[in-house]
Amino acid sequence: MRGLGGLAPAGLAARFRGSLRFKLLALALGPLLLAVPILVGILIAWGAVYYDRLLITKVQSDLAVAHGYFDQVKQGVGRRVETLAGSERLARTLRERPGPAALAEHLREMRLQLGLDFLLLLDSNGRVRAASGGPAVGSSHAEWEVVRRALSGHAETEVDILDAAQLSAIDPLLAERARTPLIPTRNAQPTQRSEETRGMLMHAAAPLASTAREGGASAGVLVGGLLLNKNLDMVDRINEIVYPEGSLPLGSVGTATLFLDDVRIATNVRLFEGVRAIGTRVSASVRHTALDLGRTWLDRAFVVNDWYVSAYEPITDSRGERVGMLYVGYLEEPFQRARWFALAAVAVLFAATVAVAALVSLRLARHVSQPVERMHGTMSAIEAGQLDARVGAPAGDPGSDDELAELAAHFDRLLDRLAEQTDALQRWGRELDSKVAERTRELAQANQTLRSAQQRLVMSEKLAAIGQLAAGVAHEVNNPVAVIQGNLDVLRETLGNEAEPVMDEIRLIQDQVFRIRLIVTKLLQFARPAEYAGYLEPIRLDQVMQDSLVLVAHQMKKTNVAVMQELHATRPVSVNRNELQQVLINLMVNALQAMPAGGTLRLECGDRDENGVPGGYVAVADSGEGISPADRERLFDPFFTTKTSDGTGLGLWVSLGLVQRYGGRIAVDCPPAGGSVFTVWLPNEPTVI
Repeated sequence: MRGLGGLAPAGLAARFRGSLRFKLLALALGPLLLAVPILVGILIAWGAVYYDRLLITKVQSDLAVAHGYFDQVKQGVGRRVETLAGSERLARTLRERPGPAALAEHLREMRLQLGLDFLLLLDSNGRVRAASGGPAVGSSHAEWEVVRRALSGHAETEVDILDAAQLSAIDPLLAERARTPLIPTRNAQPTQRSEETRGMLMHAAAPLASTAREGGASAGVLVGGLLLNKNLDMVDRINEIVYPEGSLPLGSVGTATLFLDDVRIATNVRLFEGVRAIGTRVSASVRHTALDLGRTWLDRAFVVNDWYVSAYEPITDSRGERVGMLYVGYLEEPFQRARWFALAAVAVLFAATVAVAALVSLRLARHVSQPVERMHGTMSAIEAGQLDARVGAPAGDPGSDDELAELAAHFDRLLDRLAEQTDALQRWGRELDSKVAERTRELAQANQTLRSAQQRLVMSEKLAAIGQLAAGVAHEVNNPVAVIQGNLDVLRETLGNEAEPVMDEIRLIQDQVFRIRLIVTKLLQFARPAEYAGYLEPIRLDQVMQDSLVLVAHQMKKTNVAVMQELHATRPVSVNRNELQQVLINLMVNALQAMPAGGTLRLECGDRDENGVPGGYVAVADSGEGISPADRERLFDPFFTTKTSDGTGLGLWVSLGLVQRYGGRIAVDCPPAGGSVFTVWLPNEPTVI
C-alpha cells in the first residue's frame, strides 16, 4: 500500500493489473466500502419511518382508550338521570305535590348524591318547575335538543355548548367556572377574543315515566349534567387510565385534554411547573384537520411549549356539529433522543466493523500475496538457469503453515524429489476432501435452519390471515347482534308489565345475545390479543366446573360417558369467568371426543400451592387411548391437530394463552393405566400479562 494515496488513475490501473496484493485488497475492501454506507443509509431511512409508525400506532390506541372512557362517563350521566327520573322516590315526591322550594331542596340533595353539577325538573312544555341551582321557575328550556327528545318519550345524553347567559340561567356558579382567559399560544389561529365564556355541557334528559300522560307523551322531564370546563378530575382520570405509572419508557410524559372549539378547558398539560395550560389554544393546522375537516389528527404536534406525539378527535354536539376535541399524547423528545442514540450506535458499529475488516484484509492480503510472489521469483530464477533456487520460508516467519506455505514447500520438494511430490499431492487431495465434506455438513445444517425459518414464516402468515379473518367475522356478527339487542330493548320497553309472563324467555334471549358478544370478543381477542384482557372476578373453581359441565351436556348425550366429580376447592381464584369456562369446555369436549365408544370423564378441583404461590387447580381426565409422546410435544402448537375432519388445531393453543395470561399453566399427563389428564393451575391473585 506504499504511496497508494498519491497514485493517478492510470497508476492505479497499472497497479491493479500488475499487483496480486492490490487486487486482493480491492476485492476484499471494495464491496465492503460500497455496501456499508448504502446499508447504513437504508437502515436510517427505514428505521425512522417504522419508528414513527410505531409511535403513531401507540397514540392511536391511546386515543381509543380515552374515547372509551369519555363515552363511559357520558353514558353514566345518562344512566344516573334516567334512573332518578324513573325512581319511586321522585315519583312519591311529585305525588305529594310539594312547593318549588321543597322540590328544589330535593333536587339539590339528589344532585350531590349523583355527582352532577345541576338538576332541572321541567313540565310537559319544557318549563322549569324546580331546579337545584338558579333557574327561575317557569323559564323555558324547550329549545334544548335533549329536552325535545325527552318530551317525545326518549331519554337522551349529549354534549352541547351553552353561552354565558344560558349557564347563568342554570346556575351562576357554572358561568363563573366556565369563564377562562385566553392565553396567547404559539401556532394558534389568530383571534380577537380575550376570554372564553361558553361552557361545554355533558347533559342528559329523561321523561318522568311515573307521570306519563295517556298516549305516551311525557308529563315532565328531568335534566341533569356535568360542566366539562375545568373538570380536572375527568382529564386526570383519563390520563391515569391511558398512561398509568411506568407505562411510558425513556422518561416520556403522557397528557390528556378537553377542548371547547380550539381552547383548552380541562387539561393536565402544564404551562409551567404547577400551572395547567387552561386557556391556551391548539395549533391552526390541528384545528383545521379536526374541527373544519372532521378528521382525527394522528401525528406529532406542538403542544403549548413542546412537541408531543398527539391524537386529536373531534367532539360533536346534539345537532352533529363539531364543537370541541378530545386529545391524548405523550412527549416526543425522549423517543427521538433514543432513536438518534440507537442510529448513532449502529453507525459507530458499522464504522468499527469496516475498520476491523480493513485491518484484517491488509494482513490477509500480505499473507496471501507474499508466498505467491516468492514462488514467482523462484520460477523466474529457475528459468534463468539458477536450478538450486528454492522458495523457502519468508524471513521472520519460519512457522507459517497455511495452504500457500504448504504449496511453497511442495513446490520446493517437487524440484528435489518428483516421486515424493506425487505422495504430497495425494495427501493434499485427502485434506481437500475432508474440507469439502466439512463444508457439505455445514451447508446441510444451514439448509435445515433455513427450512425451519421458512416453516415459522408460513406459520406466522397463517396466524396473521386467521387473525384478519377473525376480526372481519367479529365485525360482521356485531351488526345483527346490535339489531337483535336494540329490538329486544324496544320489545321490553313496549310491553312493560305485560312482558312479565315471557320475562324468562326475554332474559334467555338477552343471555344468548350477551354470549354472542362474548364469542365476538374472543374472535377479536384472537385477532388482536394484546388489546383484550378479560375483567377479573373471584371465581369458585367447583362452581365454574359445574357450569361448564352443563354447557357440554348436549355433547355428552351423544356418547356413553359416565361422569365422576371430586370437587374440593375452597379458595377462589381471580380470573375472567368466561375465559376460564372457555378453557374447561374445550378440555371437556376434547376428552369426550377421545372416548367415542364411551368411558369415564373424571372432573377434579382443589387447592394447591406451587413454588410458594397459593392457588387452585382443575383437572379433566378421560379413559381414552391416551396421547403419544410425539403428539404430546406438539400438543399446544397452533394448527396441530389429530382430528381428521373437524379439528382446527387452535383450541389448546388459545386455552394455553388464556391461562398463561393470568400467571397459570396447563400440564398434560398420560397415566400407565391409559387415558390422559389435563391439569390447569391458577394463582389466587394473578398477574395479568
